Amino acid sequence: MKRAPRVTTMSERFRGFLPVVVDVETGGFNSATDALLEIAAVMIDMHEDGTLTRGATYRYHVEPFPGANLEPASLEVNGIDPHHPLRPAVPEKDALQRVFRAVRRAVRDSNCNRAVLVGHNASFDLGFLNAAVSRAQIKRNPFHPFSSFDTVTLAGAALGQTVLAKAVAACGLPWDPDAAHSAAYDAERTADLFCLVLNRMQDAYEAGLNEVMQTRTEPD
Repeated sequence: MKRAPRVTTMSERFRGFLPVVVDVETGGFNSATDALLEIAAVMIDMHEDGTLTRGATYRYHVEPFPGANLEPASLEVNGIDPHHPLRPAVPEKDALQRVFRAVRRAVRDSNCNRAVLVGHNASFDLGFLNAAVSRAQIKRNPFHPFSSFDTVTLAGAALGQTVLAKAVAACGLPWDPDAAHSAAYDAERTADLFCLVLNRMQDAYEAGLNEVMQTRTEPD
């Protein structure tokens, strides 16, 4: 039986999309009115054998946009003081442009066409990202505007856990509750979770490719 060749490039594995993990910390739950306070993007790399691993992290503190709402309950959870004099925050547009430059470079280097956001409750992160892009009037957004990979779904199906801390623990990975609710930390743990689940699925993925190839080569 003819077997499908092992997929060893990101563009082949995800149909021209490059998965990039994004986590945001915010001043509330409403992407239209509440402040974006932190954003982190973590690249996903591929080994020669087709397995995935966490790559570089890009993380920025963000100044609340003019008139942004800041919910005290949200600030209590993430521990952010938006007006702390030592907080190295940059304007929202500046933060996005820095992240997007890194993402576009990774898309180009992997021969992909576009990035797709990976997130834990991905619709939340994508909603805040898209709202910030609209406010900043950025025309070159490397991310797909509505498609995403949600690690809540992946972890629920593969591990029986949907909370990030519990899913990470179920994988046997460390979890530091004192570091949680930092955009960089949560994004890195989400990236580790995404890679582990996808790597466990590698055999099933390759078996599916072989079934497709066998069907295509069978005589009518």
